[in-house]
Amino acid sequence: MTENFRRRDVLRWAASGAAVLCGGARAQSAWPTKAVTLIVPFPAGGGTDAFARPLSAQFTKVAGQTLVIDNRGGAGGTLGASIAARAPADGYTLFMGAVHHAIAPSIYPKLDYDIEKDFVPLMLLANAPQVVVVNPKRVPQNTIQEFIAHVKKNPARINYGSAGAGTSHHLAGELFKQQTGTFITHIPYRGAGPMLQDLISGNVDVCFDGLGSSSTHIKGGRIKALMVAGAKRNPAFPDVPCAAEVGLPDYTVTTWYGLWTPKGTPADVQARIIEDVKKSWASDELKSIWAANGSEIPNLTNAAYGNFVSGEIKRWAVVVKASGAKLE
Repeated sequence: MTENFRRRDVLRWAASGAAVLCGGARAQSAWPTKAVTLIVPFPAGGGTDAFARPLSAQFTKVAGQTLVIDNRGGAGGTLGASIAARAPADGYTLFMGAVHHAIAPSIYPKLDYDIEKDFVPLMLLANAPQVVVVNPKRVPQNTIQEFIAHVKKNPARINYGSAGAGTSHHLAGELFKQQTGTFITHIPYRGAGPMLQDLISGNVDVCFDGLGSSSTHIKGGRIKALMVAGAKRNPAFPDVPCAAEVGLPDYTVTTWYGLWTPKGTPADVQARIIEDVKKSWASDELKSIWAANGSEIPNLTNAAYGNFVSGEIKRWAVVVKASGAKLE
């Protein structure tokens, strides 16, 4: 009698465990059952959009549900981050941040979120070098050396636009001034989109922008690229010299974009998001868009991506302190 009872218990427990496992599998495969929102913390038309919107279209095909872009610009990307940090941790709100969010802790006196504590790092999405771009009508110089010489002869008469105070565009400009011994007046905008519109229209002279947002305008002749930041030329623009070859070996700035989800998002949902993004990347369409925007397909997820972000926070803290950059 006891032996039969134990046998029945074992069978019941086994069935119970199988049901739990099947339930977990169903939960994973069921996501997403509705549209997913991707918060982009900058206005439409910037570098984040250049990667977010093509990814959204392909992700929707892969996941079977719409990935809705929600542009929440303001405060150098920190407003959108604050909104995302308070979203439900159910996998239906994702956050596409950028290098700006590694700079923000050092330049903003108080943030109501912590990029390392309030979010789960999912993956690096793109990593494109910055480029020095000018309005060809306002800046007739054709080389970065000629431009630097012109700025030195005309201190404070040249201005540069950024996507906002505390963004990589801002810090790249300050780093450029520091390393070239020049002075250029900073004009902050509410995102790279409005910044580029004013560069194209001639309201600002120069911008330090990511290739993701500048590439189509460079190719269209609306703006002119003088230099790519870093130690090598970019395959998307092989004729544009890099910083190292024009005498600025330490001028390395990249505009990277990454994906987070609010802390507490189930691990199986995190894994599914990463899997679906990787499937999206496998398409020829996204491969060509990433290449045209000056970025390779990165391979950095979860803890490795979190460690990368931590390193960037430390790196930019040094740059902020050395440059003396402040909110304006």
